[in-house]
Amino acid sequence: MILVQKCVTSSEGNEISESSNMSYLTGGKTETNLPNQSEVVLCQDLNGRLDGVGSAVVCDYTCHNDGQSGEVSQLCTRDSDGISGLNADPAAITKSAKHESDMTLEDMYNARYNFDEDDDDSDWEPSEKQIEVLKWFCVNCTMINVEDVGNCEVCGEHRESGILSHGFFASPYLPLEDVNQDELPVTEDSEDSCKQSSLSSSTAVGFDERMLLHTEVVMKSHPHPERPDRLRTIAASLATAGIFPGKCYPIPAREITREELQMVHSEENIEAVDNTKRMHASYFTPDTYANEHSACAARLAAGLCADLASAIYSGRVKNGFALVRPPGHHAGVKQAMGFCLHNNAAIAASAAQAAGAKKVLIVDWDVHHGNGTQEIFERSKSVLYISLHRHEGGRFYPGTGAADEVGSMGAEGYCVNIPWSRGGVSDNDYIFAFEQVVLPIALDFNPDFTIISAGFDAARGDPLGCCDVTPAGYASMTQMLSALSGGKLLVILEGGYNLRSISSSATAVIKVLLGESPTIDIENTVPSKAGLRSVLDVLKIQMNFWPTLEANFTKLHSEWGSYAFQDTREQSKKRRRTGLPVWWRWGRKRLLYRILSKQLRAKSSCNFSC
Repeated sequence: MILVQKCVTSSEGNEISESSNMSYLTGGKTETNLPNQSEVVLCQDLNGRLDGVGSAVVCDYTCHNDGQSGEVSQLCTRDSDGISGLNADPAAITKSAKHESDMTLEDMYNARYNFDEDDDDSDWEPSEKQIEVLKWFCVNCTMINVEDVGNCEVCGEHRESGILSHGFFASPYLPLEDVNQDELPVTEDSEDSCKQSSLSSSTAVGFDERMLLHTEVVMKSHPHPERPDRLRTIAASLATAGIFPGKCYPIPAREITREELQMVHSEENIEAVDNTKRMHASYFTPDTYANEHSACAARLAAGLCADLASAIYSGRVKNGFALVRPPGHHAGVKQAMGFCLHNNAAIAASAAQAAGAKKVLIVDWDVHHGNGTQEIFERSKSVLYISLHRHEGGRFYPGTGAADEVGSMGAEGYCVNIPWSRGGVSDNDYIFAFEQVVLPIALDFNPDFTIISAGFDAARGDPLGCCDVTPAGYASMTQMLSALSGGKLLVILEGGYNLRSISSSATAVIKVLLGESPTIDIENTVPSKAGLRSVLDVLKIQMNFWPTLEANFTKLHSEWGSYAFQDTREQSKKRRRTGLPVWWRWGRKRLLYRILSKQLRAKSSCNFSC
């Protein structure tokens, strides 16, 4: 059961947080559980959000929603049943109150006060005085820090950084008031610079502030990584650089229609998302939240992606960037999951096909596999889906996207998964995979329209992705894909949870869309050993469907094979030296021990009976 905390004010001026029912959405149905009447807690200075669900510790939060990091005052108590509380019952004042009111357990232990031996202290309770531990969450990476630290101990961002006002151009080490305006980029003095050239050669950007209203209502022990500040920071970076508004053409926002959604999603998904507008807070999965504005935000995001795809394919604009949320690539035919409600990339592909595109390419470089996009198109030969993501043998969320997932029902080869076996993957690995797998298959497919599911959570510094891709790396991948489809390219924002990384990376990508060249040198790219091994595994599988890959596989295997599989050979030799695996040998020993023990017991029993 998932609960929502609803605050009301008592006559004493305190806020009473009552546990009210929250609906857990499962497809198109709503399951409602009524809370226990005892689940009422007293809270002070609560700013509308509380983590009271399945937690052994409840914290009294004082959050400042001024765009900066919030101060958090944690009051930690726990009763005998493991249920958290914030204040003891005032009626529980003991008879020992006739002594000093500020006595503590330590004072009593040190015998600083003398008590009569016949004092009845059976109803004595510890002091209600609680220790406050002040903490704050980093505005950039959401990591928690103690009060006396001025800069985040994880990412180094100042607790009052100006990143929400100036984007990544603001210094990470200085507060907002100390930002040197002279160090910010000089923007061109032209409001209509995007109109100076023909609209057909312009880059369009889709954005609407109503998407910022999609936010988690219930305050958990940690801020949700998919938060409105993601869009705010990218928008601030583009505005500071004079890119948008300025050099890019704005696409007016509209909500996607039900008929357009039905081209991708089932009624179960559409109804489930639509139902959230009647609830203050709800959850599709434990990490996929919604409030009364989420359905509108999801429809706006999908509508912007559809209109951008139509405008780009028809030639009204050159290319585009969808600055949207909630993200979409985890949303499948029926289910909303992984922060995603509707699948924006799939809806854009459908819109491009409705505009006349016969073949659509979707390249997904989000650090998580786009399981929803793959599910939607795994039986289609008109949409080629290529994903580069952390997989680690299925241990990395969402667990799908193995190299042998290639499509089905006659569309084998139209799902291409490049699964990384570890974190820390860098520019070289991605660019190497592009050169050896992505581009050869894409050129052979020859798409009419190209979509990038651009999650920036593989960027350096991201708290979830833990990889090492730079803005220059993303810019290079964008430039390589710009050569396809006659330049008809739509970039759609997916994940990315470090504000400085996501804003700098998105800005670098949009600069490429505007015609700038990336600064990275992609000649003679050398991948990591793990990256090379992943690429060889993919080539070995996909060359069965794309014969053009066979030459790449043969060349790489002859030049790099011994290097790539050196570790695996050493492990095989060690296994041969030691015989069978350790677990098998120990299991055999236990079996022999049990047989021998049984024989000894039988022999002893025989001797005793004789």
